[in-house]
Amino acid sequence: MRQLLRKHKNIVKEEIKLITYYQPQSYITEQYRLLKNNIQFSSVDKEIKTIVVTSPEPADGKTTTSANLSIVLAQQGKRVILVDSDLRKPSVHYSFNISNLHGLTNVLTREISLENAILKTHIHNLEVLTSGPIPPNPSELLESKAMELLIYQLHSGFDYVVFDTPPILAVSDSQILANKCDGVIMVVSSGKTRKDAALKSKNILLQANARLIGVVMNGIEQKRREDYYQYGP
Repeated sequence: MRQLLRKHKNIVKEEIKLITYYQPQSYITEQYRLLKNNIQFSSVDKEIKTIVVTSPEPADGKTTTSANLSIVLAQQGKRVILVDSDLRKPSVHYSFNISNLHGLTNVLTREISLENAILKTHIHNLEVLTSGPIPPNPSELLESKAMELLIYQLHSGFDYVVFDTPPILAVSDSQILANKCDGVIMVVSSGKTRKDAALKSKNILLQANARLIGVVMNGIEQKRREDYYQYGP
């Protein structure tokens, strides 16, 4: 499936990031709901609870997509946790204006319990596990047995677990998590993401035995409402 999200210029920065909360009736919010629906349709043969969101390169909009997808899932009455697993350039805490003093890295290094690291948000049913301090060995932490245990715990405690991960072509972190989770959503940016970069990213994910369940395209200007969303291979 392919999700086409129209560029929206006349709202404040916070609302762009969390438009599904601030503007629940907007066309863009509706596209996130369609994305949510297609994830659920993809769960017919295999349950999809743990979802990796990534992109070929930086600034493609993966964190915005992670946050808004998490919101629409929570608005459906599901218990959702958004995990900032971009341990190199974390940004989820900025989107929700919450502390990043402790988070994922502290849990993986056993400095703090998972229960104490999870933060509530102002959005009902949505909780966040921020990245915590940037570690010297992000890939090793994500590939550790501790990370596998954490994924299992989150899978058991929440209806959906959304992982915001680093860009595919920059580091191997997203591949590591993609192999451990139920599905992957790749975010590309219209007019920015090169076709060869998108195809290379797709092949990297497939080589990692990841299940690519969708592609989100950001930055599309559409003249007709029916063009906002299209199916694609």
